[in-house]
Amino acid sequence: MSEMQQDMRQHGPTPSSVVVLHGGPGGAGEIEPFAQELGRRGHAVLEPFQTERSVDGQVAQLRDQIERYCAPPAVVIGWSWGAWLGCLLAASHPALLRTLILVGSGPFDARYTGAIKTTKASRLTDEERVELAALRPQDGDPNQVHRFIELNDVSDTFARDASPIPQVRFDAAIHKAVWTEADAMRKSGALLQALSAIRCPVVALHGDYDPRPAEGVRLPLQAALPAATFTLLEHCGHKPWQEVHASAPFYRAVEAAIG
Repeated sequence: MSEMQQDMRQHGPTPSSVVVLHGGPGGAGEIEPFAQELGRRGHAVLEPFQTERSVDGQVAQLRDQIERYCAPPAVVIGWSWGAWLGCLLAASHPALLRTLILVGSGPFDARYTGAIKTTKASRLTDEERVELAALRPQDGDPNQVHRFIELNDVSDTFARDASPIPQVRFDAAIHKAVWTEADAMRKSGALLQALSAIRCPVVALHGDYDPRPAEGVRLPLQAALPAATFTLLEHCGHKPWQEVHASAPFYRAVEAAIG
């Protein structure tokens, strides 16, 4: 069985004490470079892949993965969609988490989402916008997925380093089912309710160049959890670990939060 067919990868020693959650939903593997680097720095890292096609299903699957491969409580680091998944896990299974770190989270309140697509499109050339619209990553072709990520990196990144794009297994069925449900939770306020139920320390890190507005994370987070900390990273987009100017302060902030 190849690594990408399993439901997880581990970096560093075992059992794992740090869990790194990918985005998407349905984009298994995109956060691998970050998880690998934490492993090289001596942390015991679990990189789980969520395969369930519902929000509750993904939370339950993640709970099972942490119980199997970690020695809870663990530090959970959620990137993009994974930030929301980490919040939902923390709200429903508090004993599993020591600290929750949110990286590049989507806005918790739907009022902050209006300009995201416009901002992303404005950072592409006319040719890139046409090419992006024609791509069909949902078909699962690795070349299409790779190019889709590459073009999104253009609009999401302030100054990308020279690291290669990792192999990503994108599952369109997972994405459609889970994102439809998660977006409805944001619109209804259920996501904010879950945020208010979190009891572990929460640290949020967000790039100032990320098309997802920082205020859509900071303001709802601090209203729901006044003790949470929020750090805005300068010259930084959606993936801080691959940013030329921001990766060093990003890793310092993450390692400080891990403790």
